[in-house]
Amino acid sequence: MSKLTHFNTRGEAHMVDVGSKGISHRRAVTEGEISMLPETLSLIVQGNHKKGDVLGIARIAGIMAAKQTASLIPLCHPLSLTHVDLDLRVMASEHRVVCTCTVETDGKTGVEMEALTATQIALLTIYDMCKAVDRGMVMGNIRLLEKEGGKSGHWVSNE
Repeated sequence: MSKLTHFNTRGEAHMVDVGSKGISHRRAVTEGEISMLPETLSLIVQGNHKKGDVLGIARIAGIMAAKQTASLIPLCHPLSLTHVDLDLRVMASEHRVVCTCTVETDGKTGVEMEALTATQIALLTIYDMCKAVDRGMVMGNIRLLEKEGGKSGHWVSNE
């Protein structure tokens, strides 16, 4: 049986009971990227995109997504986040934008899903804003880099 979802005899899913877990500081760091045509990246960097500040809007969208994760993913617990930082780095020579997100809370369950959701929504926002000029953009490598807090302690990706 999965640690995250338990099924009763009728196959119904239930949220994990975190009531008896202790409160601890939780932090998760995630990363993802979007590749595009050089011309598309140039529009973004120069601020000449018709829809406005692509990276600024994507950053806000990611932060908002972190705060709405429990509304989007059915069995996620609603969390009171204490910090969301979303960094979008332009990798000009590789024609891509890398998104790194750090989410923190003091609570009974981790914030990995909030950080992953924020990363994906920030990348989707870049896609949405630029799709009229580049439908071939590719999002990928969305992953958890690090998490800390709770019973399982500190974990860092070995990649």
